[in-house]
Amino acid sequence: MKARLIYNPTSGQEIIKKHIADILDKLEGYGYETSTFATSPEPHSAQIEAARCSALDYDLLVAAGGDGTLNEVVNGIMSVHRSQRPQMAVIPVGTTNDFARALKIPRGNPVKAVEIVGKKQVLGIDVGRVNNEAGSYFINIAAAGALTELTYAVPSQMKTVFGYLAYLTKGAELLPRVKKSPVRITYDGKTIEEDISMFFCALTNSVGGFENIAPDAKLNDGLFTLILVKTDNLIELLALLAIVANGSGRHMTDVNIEYIKAKNIKLEPLNSERWLINLDGEYGGQAPVEFDNIKAGIECYANLDEVPDENYQLDEGDLAMEVIAKKFAREAEKIENQKEESDSESNDESAEN
Repeated sequence: MKARLIYNPTSGQEIIKKHIADILDKLEGYGYETSTFATSPEPHSAQIEAARCSALDYDLLVAAGGDGTLNEVVNGIMSVHRSQRPQMAVIPVGTTNDFARALKIPRGNPVKAVEIVGKKQVLGIDVGRVNNEAGSYFINIAAAGALTELTYAVPSQMKTVFGYLAYLTKGAELLPRVKKSPVRITYDGKTIEEDISMFFCALTNSVGGFENIAPDAKLNDGLFTLILVKTDNLIELLALLAIVANGSGRHMTDVNIEYIKAKNIKLEPLNSERWLINLDGEYGGQAPVEFDNIKAGIECYANLDEVPDENYQLDEGDLAMEVIAKKFAREAEKIENQKEESDSESNDESAEN
C-alpha cells in the first residue's frame, strides 16, 4: 500500500518538522510505503499534490497542518472523479483544528495523531460541495458574516507566532462591525427570508474551537446543520457566545438563533451587501451560493473509541455486527453469572461438609 504525507512545514509553530521521521516509521509499521510532500507558498500546493496522488491510486493521504491544509487535501481528493478515492488521515498541528476535534484526533502531538491509523477505525465522512464561482469542497464548516472572516483575516505569520491569541485579537476588532442584512435561505425545497448577521453551515459539532455549536451534528448522516444568527446587538451577541462557551447547547433554542437540518442549502443576499464565504477557514468566494452534502464522500481515520456514538451513524453492516456483538456480550455475561452461582453453591456445600 502507498501513502503520501502532505504537511505544512510552517503550521503550529513548525512542530511537524521535528516528527517527520517518527511519523514515517509509524506508517511503515502499519504496512504503508510512505513518501512526503512539504507544502509551499505557491497557491493550492497541497490541493495539487493531493489531486496528483489521488490520480496515481495512492491508498492513503495524510494531511498534517491546520484546517486550511486539510481543506486543500480534501479538495484535491474530491477533484479526481474515481470510483475508489484514497483514504485520509489527519495530523492536526494548526491553531483551531476543528475537524480533528470532532474526530477526537490528538492535537499538538503528531506521533499520537498518526497512531490513530494503527487503530484501523475508518468512517465515511460527509463532504460539502460548494456551487458558486469558487466551486470547491469543505469538510467542516461553511460560514459567512463579519466574525466568520476571522480565519482568513488573520495573517498566516500571526497565526504561526501568536496562535489562538491572534484570533481573539482580531475577533475583538471585528465584533463591533457585525450587522444584519436581508437574505433568502432555500433548504430542501423550503424558503425563508430573514435579516441575519451570521450564517453557519456545519458538518461537524466543532466551530472555532467550540465543540458544541452544533451539538447534534453527525459526521456521516448526509445533513448539514444550518445556524442563522438573527441579531447584531453587541450585548445579545456576547450573551450567545457565553452560552456557546458554556457547552449546554441552550443556544439552539435561543430567540436569536434559527437552527435547521438540511442536505441542500442556498444563500442569496437580498440587498447589495457582500457575503464572503469562509470554507474551513479559507476564502471560498461569495454569495449567492449553494451547498450540497455528499454523504460519506471520503473515508477518514477517526478515533471512534472516543467519538460519542450520537455523533455518527453506523451503516447496516456495522449495525448488524453491533447487534451480534451485544448479543454475544449478553450471552457471555449469562454464562459468567451461571459460573459464579455454580462456584458459590460448590463453596457452600464444601463449607457444610
